[in-house]
Amino acid sequence: MKAAVLVTGGAGYIGAHTCKALAAHGLLPVTFDNLCTGHRDFVRFGPLVEGDILDTAAVAKACRQWRVTAIIHFAACAYVAESVADPAKYYRNNVVGTLSLLQAMRQAGVRDIVFSSSCAVYGEPEAVPIPETAPPNPVNPYGASKLMSERILADFGDAYGLRWIALRYFNAAGADPDGEIGERRDPEPHLIPRALMALLGQIDDFQVCGTDYATPDGTAVRDYIHVADLAEAHRLAVASLGAGVANLAMNLGTGRGVSVAEVLARIGAVTGRVPPALSGPRRPGDPGMLIADPGLAMERIGFRAAHSSLDEIIRTAWAWHQNAHARR
Repeated sequence: MKAAVLVTGGAGYIGAHTCKALAAHGLLPVTFDNLCTGHRDFVRFGPLVEGDILDTAAVAKACRQWRVTAIIHFAACAYVAESVADPAKYYRNNVVGTLSLLQAMRQAGVRDIVFSSSCAVYGEPEAVPIPETAPPNPVNPYGASKLMSERILADFGDAYGLRWIALRYFNAAGADPDGEIGERRDPEPHLIPRALMALLGQIDDFQVCGTDYATPDGTAVRDYIHVADLAEAHRLAVASLGAGVANLAMNLGTGRGVSVAEVLARIGAVTGRVPPALSGPRRPGDPGMLIADPGLAMERIGFRAAHSSLDEIIRTAWAWHQNAHARR
């Protein structure tokens, strides 16, 4: 039998890409998802168990039924601005949900977990690129919920022998190079898909959120990493837990920062279309500059960002959005 990995939130954007990576390496990804934001048609690489991570008994049952050997935990709310407006939702789903999942793991005898964390734990960094030794100081409830969950993982590791890796990734972008899955959210808050949707006439309210940051061109700078690279990193992390690499947080990024203005210029070059460039206010809770130091992940789990050139990110995302638009 194939070794089974329970993927909470496996019907979502990064979760589905990770399921594909697991299946490609001989593992059985078992998606555990309540489908409130995930997509049933994204679950094509293994079975689907419909359920909520707040239901501890349901998670434990799925672990036993499929003889799960490890868990990858994506299931969470992930909109920064929404977390500022409704922090209760984020602490319940992200923090209490993680606690429920870990209790289910103890009941089912599962020891290994890879946790989907975020660069939002750092807040406004003192220096970039950001190493894992930088003091965490989240500036929004989303980042705070991820940092709280990391602390819970560490405490469970110390007390109960849990083996964990937290992956703090920066800006996920792009789409499956084979075109099977990509970004599909409602609402869609992220820069690259929103710009591409604007080019396709799917939205008419695209704007640059903030042009007064303390950056070279005034727009926010981010470290964009291809979703296929993120998926492979999660697979590597599962394998590394089995090999004894455990109980640490690692950044996932490229170490390169790109501004919003630079992204829009490359979108124009790749698509041959001029994206809109209307200026709007900053979004609540958004730092001006976030760039990863990915050295630890390269050293400890062998991570390499092989698909994360900005042009490849845009090209695969554009192909996905064009195909999705044609199917409408």
